[in-house]
Amino acid sequence: MEVIREVAKVGDLEIGFETGRIAKQANTVIMTLGETAVLVAATMSREPKDLPFMPLTVEFRSANAAAGKIPGGYFKREGRPTVEEILVCRLTDRPIRPLFPKGYRYDTQIVSQVLSNDLQNEPDVLAMTGASAALMISPAPWAGPVAGIRVARVDGELVAFPTFDQIQQADLNLIVSCSRDAIVMVEAGAEGISESDMIDALMFAKEQSLPLIEAQERLRARAGKPKMEWVDPVVDEAFRGQVMDKARSAMIEALAIRGKHDRHAAISAVKKSMVEAFGDERKDEISAAVGKLEKTLVREATVNEGRRVDGRGLTDIRALHIEVHPFERPHGSALFQRGETQAITTTTLGTERDAQRLDTIRGDVNNTFLLHYNFPPYCVGEARPMRGTSRREQGHGALAHRALTPVMPDTESFPYTLRVVSDTTESNGSSSMAAVCGGCLSLMDAGVPIKAPVAGIAMGLIQEGDKIAVLSDILGDEDHLGDMDFKCCGTKDGITALQMDIKIHGLTRDILETALEQARAGRLHILEAMLEKLPEPREDISRYAPRVETVWVKIDQIRSIIGPGGKVIRGIQEQTGVVININDDGRVTMASADMDAIAKAKAIIEGLTFEPEPGQYYNGVVKRVVDFGAFVEIMPGTDGLVHISELENRRVDRVTDVVSEGDDVVVKVVNIDDQGRIRLSRKQAFGVDPDEVLNLRG
Repeated sequence: MEVIREVAKVGDLEIGFETGRIAKQANTVIMTLGETAVLVAATMSREPKDLPFMPLTVEFRSANAAAGKIPGGYFKREGRPTVEEILVCRLTDRPIRPLFPKGYRYDTQIVSQVLSNDLQNEPDVLAMTGASAALMISPAPWAGPVAGIRVARVDGELVAFPTFDQIQQADLNLIVSCSRDAIVMVEAGAEGISESDMIDALMFAKEQSLPLIEAQERLRARAGKPKMEWVDPVVDEAFRGQVMDKARSAMIEALAIRGKHDRHAAISAVKKSMVEAFGDERKDEISAAVGKLEKTLVREATVNEGRRVDGRGLTDIRALHIEVHPFERPHGSALFQRGETQAITTTTLGTERDAQRLDTIRGDVNNTFLLHYNFPPYCVGEARPMRGTSRREQGHGALAHRALTPVMPDTESFPYTLRVVSDTTESNGSSSMAAVCGGCLSLMDAGVPIKAPVAGIAMGLIQEGDKIAVLSDILGDEDHLGDMDFKCCGTKDGITALQMDIKIHGLTRDILETALEQARAGRLHILEAMLEKLPEPREDISRYAPRVETVWVKIDQIRSIIGPGGKVIRGIQEQTGVVININDDGRVTMASADMDAIAKAKAIIEGLTFEPEPGQYYNGVVKRVVDFGAFVEIMPGTDGLVHISELENRRVDRVTDVVSEGDDVVVKVVNIDDQGRIRLSRKQAFGVDPDEVLNLRG
């Protein structure tokens, strides 16, 4: 098989496409950028499946070997996909899934595998574009191509395909999937940028993605396999029209019901009555006709009358109900409800030992801010097995985490590990945004000094011909029946996170400006309601939370605190009950619910690391007497010599005439020589009040 290569030039960068050399039994493309290479294989079954949905699966694996690293742990091999890998799967899946024809039921799988990772050029967007390229050369009837591109803003400049180092410096990290004509998916994190700047970045991404689209089209022309013949399922339009006409009045009545479950029950009753009227043998056609009628009526009412499913106007926000600290024992808690969507969020304060330690391809990472989102079946009134965290839950949690990260305090000023848990207890759209709002309130309730409050809102869009309606705070039905799901989070001053999935083509700058401005107004409305309940973070943390205090020591003093085999630090922890953590940079944190215990541990550590200063007075104890003077311990492990001439204001014949071993004495540091030997004086400390002198001996 011939090896075929294409190159897309984006600025000064060259993104390579190759097929025909590796994994030739699948439809495979290898994407390269710098020294990063990603293999993407697309395969599909030979026969369709009898399923009510399209069986598409997407996998992404970033092997440690690709970066010359052996995994940690006992087994020394990769296990389940990491959260980061799952998020890349979602980024790949979301833009390609809608481009398969309706009724397509062939098992289809996209597998992306990182073959080489230079740790600078990120493989995620290469996997996104590679999935499109692999489908383009495959026989699958797929309406691509699309291209994945990352844009960062570094020092005010937009950069396409930024390196890892540039991403670390950026105040905007944007991943966009584009077709030739439109933006189809957005995932962004930012540090409070304006709506206008966000739109500029989106338009820049759209422009820079065009070479990737053209390269895929050239690759398809050179290496593409013949596409399988696909004919959309034949629809009996006459029969569909009869069902829709007969069901119209009942459907209008059903859609007028405001409550989610009552409305869905009424719609189900309409379907059942149509099956009874037209016969069970055409049940699937009847269900499709009733579904189309529901979608048509909802969309027409929205764009023509400005009336939504639940009776709201286009910009109306559902009723808000907020409770702060509804439960006593969590360190911080909040109940946030918007319409029929409700979340209970909690914040837990832990020590640095509670940080999540991750064995990543770039080495070990300590994650001190965790956000976990849960969506149990009862929140939508369903009964189904609970079998671990779903990919959807991982994705929603990542969005909420990204929204709150820019306002979190640094660990030096607030040395805690923070875990926010959002349990969705009711859901009718925007549950991830409830996690953002409730998570922010629970952090504030826990006394976390966040930089600014954050709220989130989900927007929608319905386009019928030239008529467009942008919807604020969408319901689950509006998400399903509409053309856009657009989640925007931020402070009063700017955007911190953005997620967008678009089903229509040609999303213009004007539409984006309208949607973002409408989202900003809704966000400010929600923020106002949140701050009425809790205007600012609480001044103190919960009495049930551990107190953490930090001291800094010199790096060469760390060994004094740890001691041989950890003996000293274990002794301090056993003596005080305080959890002590020592960082390589000399930062020592002490955690306990008992402030007296922290004070005791702090005094011991300061005693172990404090360096005496000439001219300073100390309470000491005589440890050893010799002919020429006495050795006095002024702090644990540190002593100095009081020469016999410095014991009294008179001549002393024998040291034991003045002091004995075990005596408490006040001494002054006279000098410290180049070898660290301390010379003390007792006579120069005469008249000094012992109660006003440093006592570092505990």
